[in-house]
Amino acid sequence: MRMPATPPSMSELIGKTGMRLDRVWRSDAGRLPPDSYLPWSKLRFRTPPDGLSHEEWWLATKLARASARHELPLVDKLGASFAFSDSAYLYRMLHQVDRDAGGRIEMPPDLVGPGSRDRYLMSSLIEEAITSSQLEGAATSRRVAAEMLRSGRRPRDRSEEMIRNNYAGMEFLRENRDEDLSSPLLLELHRILTAGTLDDADAVGRLRLPTEQVAVVDQRDGVVVHEPPDATALEERLGRLFAFANARDPGPRAVQPSQADQTFLHPVVRAMLIHFMIGYEHPFVDGNGRTARALFYWSMARSGYWMTEFLSISTIIRKAPAQYMRAYLFSETDDNDVTYFLDYHLRVILRSVRELHGYVARKARQMHEAERLLGGREANALLNYRQRALLAHTQRHPDTGYTIAGHRRSHNVTYETARTDLLKLADLGLLDQARQGRTFVFHRPVDFDKRLGDLVRRRHGFKADVPTRDHPGKPVTP
Repeated sequence: MRMPATPPSMSELIGKTGMRLDRVWRSDAGRLPPDSYLPWSKLRFRTPPDGLSHEEWWLATKLARASARHELPLVDKLGASFAFSDSAYLYRMLHQVDRDAGGRIEMPPDLVGPGSRDRYLMSSLIEEAITSSQLEGAATSRRVAAEMLRSGRRPRDRSEEMIRNNYAGMEFLRENRDEDLSSPLLLELHRILTAGTLDDADAVGRLRLPTEQVAVVDQRDGVVVHEPPDATALEERLGRLFAFANARDPGPRAVQPSQADQTFLHPVVRAMLIHFMIGYEHPFVDGNGRTARALFYWSMARSGYWMTEFLSISTIIRKAPAQYMRAYLFSETDDNDVTYFLDYHLRVILRSVRELHGYVARKARQMHEAERLLGGREANALLNYRQRALLAHTQRHPDTGYTIAGHRRSHNVTYETARTDLLKLADLGLLDQARQGRTFVFHRPVDFDKRLGDLVRRRHGFKADVPTRDHPGKPVTP
């Protein structure tokens, strides 16, 4: 990829001959814009305001950002602090995240119900596991990967292994959300994420060694975009990051720090910076990106942002991976200003929220259609939400086979509950049941519409010819 132009420093600009400093001081051109945070590589191609040159405009911008700059207890490989600048639009986006990911988002009852919630969570974990792996090179299709995770079958190749590992890693962090980030937890997470997927199996679950030189390379053209700090300093640098990650803040809120509370850091900012720093430190030979994204989820959950579990940031990142790289590069090349990364990451979160809205709305429509086909309100009395969801799925995927184990994983229920769900659907004639080896597999009948019509008529007291367990050829009980 094309590396962004390194911006001129403030000291360089102030000392430059011909710089009209008096006009820069008086100009309002550097005022932080309401909806963007322009890097030098973009600003220099726009028309400057107030008759300024591009360099004068950039100096005015840098002065305004410096006045709102907050130093962080995180440093680059030369010891210089990372920092971010306050801006109204940054806090506006944080407020939107607080509203949509930290509280009760306006969603259909299906999402907030205790049972349906598990179904959406399972789908979200699967989506994040798949797309995070695809960002790292996994080539398995979404359909095949989802089938593997739902059925519980063993991975067939390295790509599927990576996806299964990412799913296991997300579950591991869900279970350990209340634990402090530490070296053992980080190494165990890396072990889970990378087992069986690295060229060097010895590199799984350990930090990179001083003899292992790694770099971040754009796979499209081989350009080196980042060289991480020396491995000899990793333990000390990670200790600093652990202290930063484990600091406790008040619950979700989006307020600008007051003069009396300069130590407050918004929890979402903290989570995004953990993501940034793992990518910057690159503590492992491989698997750093998936580790960084997983720890973002851990930090958000730790701070009470429960809705984040239903989001897939990797789905958004994967649509434009170059923007992900540039967010890092803009921050590293412009005085360690991580506002660029925060700006990018917040937009990713908010877009993920919008996509979740669309996903849940689609699922609600599908559920209502299934209920309509089953006789409207009677469907609620006849079938539970898991059974209605499965029938809605058969409408779109009539050739899919369903197993008790897969149904159990999809809804996070016991084996007996999943078994009861599927057997009742078979009893009603809405699924056909057959044995494949030692496993019972359920399919949508070819004459599903006729059977459904017969069932509805029978519910209303009309005669119907519906195959059930009492008829010849009845299914065998698993």
